[in-house]
Amino acid sequence: MARVKGGYVARRRRKRVLKLAKGYVGSKHRLFKTAQGQVMKSHLYAYRDRRQKKRDFRKLWIARINAAARINGLSYNRFMHGLKQAGIEMNRKMLADLAINDEKAFAELADKAKANLK
Repeated sequence: MARVKGGYVARRRRKRVLKLAKGYVGSKHRLFKTAQGQVMKSHLYAYRDRRQKKRDFRKLWIARINAAARINGLSYNRFMHGLKQAGIEMNRKMLADLAINDEKAFAELADKAKANLK
């Protein structure tokens, strides 16, 4: 039986994996076996972190709202409770943006929250 040379399909698959591994350090971008393992792990990290990014941003917004609320004499949870009592429905992303870019508007919201706590 004649010897069969390696086909283009396998070479194409290996090249695709090594192209994805471009930029990795050491053997992870040179050797197919280690590159393949790292590329698979990288895809898992990417999938996981697309979800984790949403949590991280929510944490950041809460920290910013808390800092601005404390400047106005309220804690985060009392501020949010006061807003809910006042019937003001704003998401945390917008509140955090106000806290940084428009302190006067945030102070007005804080005053309304304080008024509805009593």
